[in-house]
Amino acid sequence: MDRGALPLSGKTVKRAKSTSSKTTELKINRPPTHPGELFRDIVLAELGLSVSEAARQLGISRQTLHAIIAGRSAVTAEMALRFGQFCGNGPGLWLRMQQAFDLYQAQSTLAGELEKIPVHSVAAE
Repeated sequence: MDRGALPLSGKTVKRAKSTSSKTTELKINRPPTHPGELFRDIVLAELGLSVSEAARQLGISRQTLHAIIAGRSAVTAEMALRFGQFCGNGPGLWLRMQQAFDLYQAQSTLAGELEKIPVHSVAAE
């Protein structure tokens, strides 16, 4: 597996400029995949490792890894460090994937409430 890369085939992604000229927001037409599921489907499958063996190599319990790869537990900063070391791609990728997943879930849950919150312009750029 290439350093820092995960296959993204079959995903529709388009970039949309935000109101600020300094930032861009990535718009995805489907919910982000939980990083644990990607670890299971890509990393473990590619290496041909069982959950028990991968957990042993990561220094965690099989139950902990199983909860993450089933999408029931989040990839924490500690787990991102472990996954990043294991895959050789660093923790940032795993944390960004978890953040995208969490933000999508929260936005879906709070959609109606967020629309009621006023937007204030603050000159803090």
